[in-house]
Amino acid sequence: MVKLTRRQVLATSLAVPVLAASGARAATYQVTIQGFAFNPAAFKVAAGDTVIFINADGSSHTATAKDGAFDTGKIAPGQSVEVTIPAGSHDFVCSYHPSMTGNATAE
Repeated sequence: MVKLTRRQVLATSLAVPVLAASGARAATYQVTIQGFAFNPAAFKVAAGDTVIFINADGSSHTATAKDGAFDTGKIAPGQSVEVTIPAGSHDFVCSYHPSMTGNATAE
């Protein structure tokens, strides 16, 4: 029989919730930029999820939320940028090509 001291029991019981909480991971999604369009242009994710914007075009682009919730900055051809999507509905645009629009909804 293994005997634990009060200190060991307390330390173990405090560590378990931290390990359980750190094991939760947000999901990751991809949006491809190609043909001067976001694909998909509209998507739903959970608040806090990560979206990777991948530029498969020959020109630089951005994915800039109109409400300031996220901004990839310049994404050069062949590059990608990750952003975390906060709760809410966020219309976004390419700041270089305003006809490129999309919407990210996070609940």
